[in-house]
Amino acid sequence: MQAWQVHRHGEPAEVMRLEEVEKPRPGEGQLLLKVRAANINFPDALLCRGQYQVRPPLPFTPGLEICGETEDGRRVVAGPALPRGGLAEYVVADEAAVLPAPESLDDAEAAALHIGYQTGWFGLHRRAALRPGETLLVHAAAGGVGSAAVQLGSAAGARVIGVVGGRDKARTARELGCDLVVDRRADDVVAAVTEATGGRGADVIYDPVGGDAYAQSAKCVAFEGRIVVVGFASGVIPTPALNHALVKNYSVLGLHWGLYRHRDPAAVLDCHEKLTELAAKGEIKPLISGRFAMKDAPDAVQRVADGVTTGRVVVLPEGV
Repeated sequence: MQAWQVHRHGEPAEVMRLEEVEKPRPGEGQLLLKVRAANINFPDALLCRGQYQVRPPLPFTPGLEICGETEDGRRVVAGPALPRGGLAEYVVADEAAVLPAPESLDDAEAAALHIGYQTGWFGLHRRAALRPGETLLVHAAAGGVGSAAVQLGSAAGARVIGVVGGRDKARTARELGCDLVVDRRADDVVAAVTEATGGRGADVIYDPVGGDAYAQSAKCVAFEGRIVVVGFASGVIPTPALNHALVKNYSVLGLHWGLYRHRDPAAVLDCHEKLTELAAKGEIKPLISGRFAMKDAPDAVQRVADGVTTGRVVVLPEGV
């Protein structure tokens, strides 16, 4: 079968090679899945660069989440077991972590529902306890992780403010459901949020960016607000001033969703059921901005690495 392999670390477009490899064999408690769609996440780029918290042995295949088909014909979503990720024709995955694909979504959309939306759900509901009527500020609101948080925040009854970089991404954020969009390239983020909230600030802030975005968050978070840290797409890991959190009375919450798969798998299943219900109602729907053929997978991963995409990009092994 064909699979994209990384033999050395570097930029995805430079180090990914399409090769013929042996078809994987499922072990005990695993399933063989035919890949119908592989969603690209920013961690796939970090894996190629050797900068992710997990460093699989070389060579490895990127691709952290897929929509696949079981040998008995069921359509499912899953996270393949590294080092043999989803940018391949076939993968194996732990049977206990394989979930039914929502009928309301096509293959590309189903592949994009898992990690980003699970992260958003756990971040907003389990960690931050977002309440209806509260103000939610989402950084990188037009991106893959941010777009999920925007939709989930709207579905929860929050007023959503999205921060983006550029006019095209601002338009996308409005289409996703943001009540207010702030273009960080043209606007003063802190001033805009302060004005929009009557000086109160945002109750919950969802930050997959870090760096300057976190610094802005600390300046415009509300009394008893919650800043949810989910990643550092900027490449800069902030160092929070805890005296500032004390004086202003807000919380900084970390979220590594992958831990729930090991420590509380029942919560992951419950979350998937809730996401499936929201998708069936049309309240959430992954924005797929690019559908790539298998031969163009390096371009898809590189575009995500470069931060030039909106929503999600997905690789379809059998063609677009």
